[in-house]
Amino acid sequence: MPITVNSNPAAAAANFYMSKNNSALQKSINRLSSGSKIVHPNDDAGGLAVSMKLESAVVRLQGAEKNIQNGISFLEVQDGVLANASKVMNRMIELKGLSQDVLKNSSDNDNYNREFRNLQVQLFEMGNLTFNGVSMFANFANDGTDAVFDDMNQLLNLDNTMSIYVSSDGSSGPKVSINKALLLSALSIDPNEATIGDGISYNDGTARDGTGTTFASQTYAAAISLSTISVGVFTKALENLATLRADNGGTMSRLQYASDNATLQAKNFTAANGRIVDVDIAAESTNLAKYQILSQASASMIAQANSSMDIALMLLR
Repeated sequence: MPITVNSNPAAAAANFYMSKNNSALQKSINRLSSGSKIVHPNDDAGGLAVSMKLESAVVRLQGAEKNIQNGISFLEVQDGVLANASKVMNRMIELKGLSQDVLKNSSDNDNYNREFRNLQVQLFEMGNLTFNGVSMFANFANDGTDAVFDDMNQLLNLDNTMSIYVSSDGSSGPKVSINKALLLSALSIDPNEATIGDGISYNDGTARDGTGTTFASQTYAAAISLSTISVGVFTKALENLATLRADNGGTMSRLQYASDNATLQAKNFTAANGRIVDVDIAAESTNLAKYQILSQASASMIAQANSSMDIALMLLR
């Protein structure tokens, strides 16, 4: 091999390897300090694309889970009002029984009737409560017509629902429909058939003499009297309230399962993303030690390659 001073192939080769080793060392340091295998897009372009989609899905699932919890809260508050409405109805039934006592005079019955009419106003006010500005009970169906109670809301075009999306796909994915309880319609009375609800809705709380009336009256003057209602109608009213609470409970149960499913999906997506981007600390720390040694060795070899050219000076002396 000729001895030259203008070029030093050994030093150039050592310098090339030192550059590669330093680059690998820096990449290993970046991975360990960030905890991620993908620090730059060129580390794993395909893996980065998949990771971004998984991260987005996790964020959307977390948002859906919060919406589900808000839906459960809505139903819990709604059920509390329905439970109190049942207590009001029980008191109204008690008043009906007390008014039939033969030992009560007309003045006593008038007092019972005053409370009975006031309780109807209370029921109407309960039917117009809101949750964070959103009405808890429906007066109108989704199509804008009067909301009508019909047992388990089989007349789907006559109820009022809100949709909660329970997946990362938003409106294109599965959803759970929350029914706004048809409290006022469920308390509407058909005096000709002595039934409540079943296609009747008096959402303004005003009595319809000869055609129907409602247990939930907007005003004291429009309220019905004890003497005009039979015990069987009270029983039907309680059955309707029980149906509303059962429908509420079924939806609440479904939302709870949807919440569990969304939480589990988010957990699994996070684990899948971790398999793509999370660095293996044990393996990467081994690489760090290796590239540290190689970097030091290549630097030492550059020095050796440079010193080997000293032989040219010896020949020139």
